[in-house]
Amino acid sequence: MRGLVFDIKRYAIHDGPGIRTSVFFKGCPLRCWWCHNPEGQRPHPEMLYYSSKCIACGICERVCPLGAVRVVDGRVETDRSLCDNCGVCVEHCPTEAREMAGKWYTLEELMEEVERDLPFYRSGGGVTASGGEPLMQAEFVLSFLRRLRERGIHTAVDTSGHVDPEVMRRAVSTTDLFLYDLKVMDPERHALYTGVDNRLILRNLMLLDELGARIWVRFPLIPGINDDFENLRAMGEFVSSLRNVEQLNVLPYHPLGVSKAERLGEEQRRFERPSKELIDKVVATLREYGLVVKVGG
Repeated sequence: MRGLVFDIKRYAIHDGPGIRTSVFFKGCPLRCWWCHNPEGQRPHPEMLYYSSKCIACGICERVCPLGAVRVVDGRVETDRSLCDNCGVCVEHCPTEAREMAGKWYTLEELMEEVERDLPFYRSGGGVTASGGEPLMQAEFVLSFLRRLRERGIHTAVDTSGHVDPEVMRRAVSTTDLFLYDLKVMDPERHALYTGVDNRLILRNLMLLDELGARIWVRFPLIPGINDDFENLRAMGEFVSSLRNVEQLNVLPYHPLGVSKAERLGEEQRRFERPSKELIDKVVATLREYGLVVKVGG
């Protein structure tokens, strides 16, 4: 059994309680316009290109077995329709301008990685499975979470909620805390901005609540997308109807995904970062529903 991971973030303090190690699993069923980790969307390894590091030496052009890379007028161009992400150009790049997003791990290898940080977990921290959508790799991730629990390590799952309800049910027995994303409450608007409607997402959140799971709801605040009163009211009413949501975290938009998308040869929409006034207004509105609302984390 192997899992595909595109990043391991050590000393993470915004992915659950305490100091944590966040493991980012590749593959996601959503295509959010503001995605923070576009390199985590596709369920296979991908080549990232850092133009700022490239010296246009031409080595990548010479070693590419599919002829997908060319140097034109001192600039390197990659035909993504020909590239199969084999990684040969990455291995030969002298300036590390090319990098693979996505590495396969066995359970033993991944446990060895996270256990290097055991001393930090004494802060009340642990390991967070994030993504992408970690539960897309259900069998591997659930086995990973089970191993962590056996070692006495606190586990958290950062999920979009768009997964098979049976997988979500099974995850309860291996997960100490769910970090559950809620983006837009209206199903049609949710489908427009993320590629899927939210009916399954809301049903799974209610399922977790019924099963007594510990839940922190995370709300990515995107100006012009989900900061309107109608959406905030619907979110406040829904979340406040649940018994086991301990807090709601407002996560202000950051354009980090824009540069990551460029490294994949793609374009991503850029939004305005929310002002302090907007953040304060959103927090105040959601608190009117009796919720514990925090900014970040």
